[in-house]
Amino acid sequence: MDAASTNRHRTVALVGASGSGKTTLTEALLRRAGAIPRAGRVEDGSTVTDHEPEEIARGISLGLALGTLTWTCPDGAVRTLTLADAPGHPDFAGAMDTALAVADLALVVVSAVDGVQPGTRSAWATAEMLGVPRLVVVTQEDRARADFRRVLAELREAFGEHLWPIELPLGEEQSFHAIADVLGEHALVYDDEGRHHEEDLPPEVVDEEHRMHVDVTEELVSHDDEQLDAYLSGREPSAADLERDLAREVATGEAVPVVVASGVTATGVDRLTDLLCELAPAPTERDSRIVVGSAAPDAPAGTHHGGEDGDAGRTVAVAADPSGEPLVHIFRTVVDPFVGQVSMLKVLSGTVRTSDRLRNATTGADERIHGLFRLQGKEHIPVGELAAGDVGAAAKLGGSPSGTLLWSRPAGQARPFLPPPRQPVHAASLVPTSQSDDERMPTALARLVAEDLTLVVDRVGEATVLRGLGDAQLAVAVERLARVFGVHVETGPVPMAYRETIARPTQAEGKVKKQSGGHGQFAVVQLRVGPLPEGGFEFVDSVVGGTVPRQYISAVEKGARDAMAAGGPLGHPVVGLRVEVYDGRSHSVDSSDMAFRVATAAGVKAALAEAGTVLLEPVATVTVTVPPDHQGAVLTDLSGRRGHVSATELADDGRARLVATVPEAELSRYVLDLRSLTGGRAELTIRPAGYERAPGRSRPHTPS
Repeated sequence: MDAASTNRHRTVALVGASGSGKTTLTEALLRRAGAIPRAGRVEDGSTVTDHEPEEIARGISLGLALGTLTWTCPDGAVRTLTLADAPGHPDFAGAMDTALAVADLALVVVSAVDGVQPGTRSAWATAEMLGVPRLVVVTQEDRARADFRRVLAELREAFGEHLWPIELPLGEEQSFHAIADVLGEHALVYDDEGRHHEEDLPPEVVDEEHRMHVDVTEELVSHDDEQLDAYLSGREPSAADLERDLAREVATGEAVPVVVASGVTATGVDRLTDLLCELAPAPTERDSRIVVGSAAPDAPAGTHHGGEDGDAGRTVAVAADPSGEPLVHIFRTVVDPFVGQVSMLKVLSGTVRTSDRLRNATTGADERIHGLFRLQGKEHIPVGELAAGDVGAAAKLGGSPSGTLLWSRPAGQARPFLPPPRQPVHAASLVPTSQSDDERMPTALARLVAEDLTLVVDRVGEATVLRGLGDAQLAVAVERLARVFGVHVETGPVPMAYRETIARPTQAEGKVKKQSGGHGQFAVVQLRVGPLPEGGFEFVDSVVGGTVPRQYISAVEKGARDAMAAGGPLGHPVVGLRVEVYDGRSHSVDSSDMAFRVATAAGVKAALAEAGTVLLEPVATVTVTVPPDHQGAVLTDLSGRRGHVSATELADDGRARLVATVPEAELSRYVLDLRSLTGGRAELTIRPAGYERAPGRSRPHTPS
């Protein structure tokens, strides 16, 4: 298989705000190309890419889904497009990140009614960070209150003047039936089947369209001296020349075309497909990136070093060479009720065939490719092989969770280059409804987390806690636990991991004296116990003269740790303690490690009871990035949550960045409240920051 075959394939990620029409547009693209017999509707749950029951019930995309079409371009070339329909809801932003990580082009979908939304900005920022070329399509032009020109102004204000409209709607709302081709300077008039014929432009738009044509033409020729000279000499470039130049600038990010379409009426959809084929860079034009661990051998053939080094490994670029060494990115795994685990994959290098044996460079698992297929939503279309640049799927790769790499090397470590993981900002405790659910829950949760890298499972005391990006994501996860894995749980608030520490320094004695025939138990320790302001635990051996024999000192330390873990008078684990043993007594026959361990634990407990304890509550560092006009409201809200603001600064994009320390007890619904407060325009990270004294909840010493 040669590079020409690789260049026939493009992967396009449809990203943008929830409700902007991504899934409807995906249906229209598949239908217009003949990949599906008819277009489904989100409203009745019949679309190709929103096929999970949880998606159908809610009427929104919740995960990354793939569709495939084949299209004959205007120049006669045949292209295969993989459409990655990504959710726009902020709780499922991890799926959007994944789609962009494997995309050759980001198709940013913007509603002609709603305009630029927080989801639009999030998708744009991630695509820009990953260096993914972009094309903007303004959709829902057939709906009431559609306004292309207003949306175009919003786009340019948000993302820059390098966004160039190369189409204009001719009519809007119910009268949207045609588009003006700015490069070709003619009208494309559509029938009810989504097919068009060319006409002259209506007189009322000729001047506006021509101004846009001149602007785009001058921008494109200004980057090529020969073309610029020809243009200044009066030689107008053809529409084909302009599209070729535009494709070059799209690939470099210097230009972002803006087009228009309706997924409902299919107006502009065939033209959009043409542009996706012509403007999306071929896989051979953009290297992929992987991170090779320090313990790994040299990078695969066809790679070269990037500019990023660090303790986690070095970043290298991988050329999409179908004859190169096999390298496969597993970007999403899902559990299919009929075939088990399905792994969505992109071949970064080489050619992969059924029955190939590869090793997971991230987990070390050996894998056999049982079968390869392309995905049409939940439908599997078998293929014999996938070459560099292709996106497809394979079944039963049990040792390869999302975000891992397969290669042919017998040793070494590597992983895909991915956006920084989104940190969990919302959590719920999970309580199994039966003993059987309790036994199966750990395995089911492990498989759930292997599917979605933004989900995290941990323990708070005796509680199992599921963390994610919001309440909708956790609700869907719980539903999938029941439907896919047969594990039923109830959710509740996350218990606070309170701690306590000693209120003041004190001294205490711990002793064990037990005689019951034969060897007894005897140990006495004299302790000084006090607070350790920086937290943690410090053990000091100040024994002189051998009153506590050396062989028992480690048992004394273990006894102190036992007492801390068992909890103080308030019932919480103890932290921030300094325990010094300075004297004691032993017996040549009856003393033992266990005796000194028990005596020390008793002494520490006595010290805590004598001095009293202070309740500590967990606190977190909260970072909020928000438009300046919301800064005051966010600061007021943080203050009301007992937050202490430590920094306010200006981010590179002009937004305000606020950093505060906030008790975790005040953050149980913070991500939801923040979205409401800012209209979804804030970015949030929450990271544990230790413990601070809880107000009014201590147990002081009370003299007897």
